[in-house]
Amino acid sequence: MPFQRTPYFKDKLFFESDFCSCVSTFKEFWGKGMGLFRKLFYKKPPDGLLEICERVHVFDCCFTIDAWEEENYKVHVNGIVNNLHGHFPDASFLVFNFREGESKSYMAELLSEYDMTIMDYPCQYEGCPLIAMEVLHHFLRSCESWLSLDQNNLLLMHCERGGWPVLAFMLAALLIYRKQYSGEQKTLDMIYKQAPSERLQLLSSLNPVPSQLRYLQYVSRRNVAAAWPPLDRALTLDCVILRQIPNVDGEGGCRPVFRIYGQDPFLVADKVPKLLYSTPKRSKYVRYYKQKECALVKIDINCHVQGDIVVECINLSEKEREKMIFRVVFNSAFIRSNILMLNRDEIDVLWDAKDQFPKEFRAEVRCCV
Repeated sequence: MPFQRTPYFKDKLFFESDFCSCVSTFKEFWGKGMGLFRKLFYKKPPDGLLEICERVHVFDCCFTIDAWEEENYKVHVNGIVNNLHGHFPDASFLVFNFREGESKSYMAELLSEYDMTIMDYPCQYEGCPLIAMEVLHHFLRSCESWLSLDQNNLLLMHCERGGWPVLAFMLAALLIYRKQYSGEQKTLDMIYKQAPSERLQLLSSLNPVPSQLRYLQYVSRRNVAAAWPPLDRALTLDCVILRQIPNVDGEGGCRPVFRIYGQDPFLVADKVPKLLYSTPKRSKYVRYYKQKECALVKIDINCHVQGDIVVECINLSEKEREKMIFRVVFNSAFIRSNILMLNRDEIDVLWDAKDQFPKEFRAEVRCCV
């Protein structure tokens, strides 16, 4: 005899169905209600600021191409800050400033008369508009802590001349870290579109987006990893393998040499990146490779690395003139199976040089423990 539900189970089934339906309707109503609530009480930021997300604003002078005269810049920033205090009278402000150098920043001097905390961050890591993973983690945690501390706390982002590329990257990292946006490419594109497209090219000779996306992927892994960021791994960068040689010299070939920058793994307390390896220009390892003759090139390096690593591949002409072929930045803690596989869309190249690389081009950074 087939199993039959008792009336009790039927009633229970109907009750559960109705209950789930009510919960779903309530969630939808609550979401719409909260959205309407936020719109009703939303305060548009004062002129001179762009709101990237709730309680995170960027000074609009970061998006312009034209250089500001010092006096005009001072008047502009002071006007914004005065408007801010009038617009958000109960707010407290934390300012993140991206700049070059170690001395006190000009922005810090301007804001010294206001009740604002300012934190300076570097605007590059060995020439690439990124910051080291440890510093990035500190930035993200500081932002999260400040915004969680009080609903009246606001974040202000600013970059000094040349700092726009790293500011864009940091904003994208913050949005992904706080799960306000998903998709590394989409998030970074959204930020870069806030400024004229040529601004990035004026400030960076190489397209930094591939390496920036790699670090944004590291940030995304926070949502699935038990411990983030993972501990640094000391590795030996054994060799780099190039498949399908790029046509760098216009004659179907190149003479690649490599430079490796990063933290010295034998000086753990010293976080300053250094030149760890450079191919001797007059060594037997410097050879000219032609596309028709070499489908694969293996270049031995044997360099100890740890943490954030910058690999530069440079073309060395017969007259010893240098031209960048590509650059890649990565963190050793995120290397899987001791190998980093890269296609031509995953390396930083000169803005007009992508066509020099065959579609089948691959670079393999091979490491060992």
